[in-house]
Amino acid sequence: MSSGIAEWADEAKTRVGFFTDTSVCIGCKACEVACKEWNLIPQDGQDFLARSYDNTGELNGETWRHVAFIEQEKPLHTNGDGTTGLRWLMESDVCKHCTHAACLDVCPTGALFRTEFGTVCYDRLRGGHEPACAKACPTKSIQFGPLDELRERADARLEKLQDEGWNGAQLYLRDPDDGIGGGGAFFLLLDDPEVYGLPPDPVVTTSHLGAMWTNMAAAAAVFAVGIAGTFLWGSHD
Repeated sequence: MSSGIAEWADEAKTRVGFFTDTSVCIGCKACEVACKEWNLIPQDGQDFLARSYDNTGELNGETWRHVAFIEQEKPLHTNGDGTTGLRWLMESDVCKHCTHAACLDVCPTGALFRTEFGTVCYDRLRGGHEPACAKACPTKSIQFGPLDELRERADARLEKLQDEGWNGAQLYLRDPDDGIGGGGAFFLLLDDPEVYGLPPDPVVTTSHLGAMWTNMAAAAAVFAVGIAGTFLWGSHD
């Protein structure tokens, strides 16, 4: 895979990434604002979307961090008494920094590239600073550092929440054996990924690109033969 880690291994430093613990996110949007301020991204999200307190809606070219708000009639803990209650799920979403990234596979100009840190966010890292979003997070919901250390920290946090009976706690994109080789940005969620608008089983969308081009070439050849046959048959009339 051209976008994989091996390609930059000779220059690679310790791979760093993000671990976002949604169980302590308070939805303050400090990460959204800090990202925009540092990267000089125009403001957006000024329209009322009628989606709870979510005013930006999704990740896009002008929103590189998006705090999702989900309301549920569901208890925070699995206490077994059958009670329900409104709970908020908040999640600061971001580029997943996939180990195998389809976006890098298809970029024709080199505008997207994998840095020696294994990420696609760069300027602050070169200066020895943590990303603005992580630095601005008041609850440390967004944590930044060496990816192996973050995975160990996430495993310990998940075990703690499960021992305490938190409802639906699970890690998302933590596993390097998943369909994208694991994410450089991964999450502790309090419900299934679909609830947050995330794909449950992500795969590299270009993994079958070679076979697709082969099939297209074969189909084009058959079509060309058919057109040529039509002209040849018509020339005998």
